[in-house]
Amino acid sequence: MDSSAPPPPASPPPAGSPPGPPPPTGSAPGPRRRDRHGRGLRGPLAPPQVPLSLSRSELFEDYVRESVERLERRWPQLIDVEFEVDEVPEALPGEPEAPVGAGVPLGMVVAARQGRKSRIVIYRRPVEIRAKSRDDRAALVHEILIEQVAELLGLSPDAIDPRYDED
Repeated sequence: MDSSAPPPPASPPPAGSPPGPPPPTGSAPGPRRRDRHGRGLRGPLAPPQVPLSLSRSELFEDYVRESVERLERRWPQLIDVEFEVDEVPEALPGEPEAPVGAGVPLGMVVAARQGRKSRIVIYRRPVEIRAKSRDDRAALVHEILIEQVAELLGLSPDAIDPRYDED
């Protein structure tokens, strides 16, 4: 073969294809999922709807939501109350600091002001630290919400939920 001969002309690209060199074959866009060592394709550990795949904050918000729904069925006036989950309590400007021996608050009631509804705030991290299991966490969230609702409505916690403090 003659090494001085020019290479054959390249065929023109198909109509509608972008100009430039063709993409390398074998590379597919998207996540890499290989069958390593015959163990099957990579995938999620659990489907998205399984609680295993929920984050701690999502699980905590579910506990609050379930407890609020339970309380709203018994106390319809709670529909006008906003429920909020914050990570940790923060000292707001103009508010007195908590006494040194008072400990970390788990929740707080914010009274209604001009144009704002009453709010009940639950602090996620202090609650998670106090409760050791998921069941303890759900029970503690419900107990805190009962106490905050009782403070907001001016009632005793037992009047809000007769099963309060049953252990």
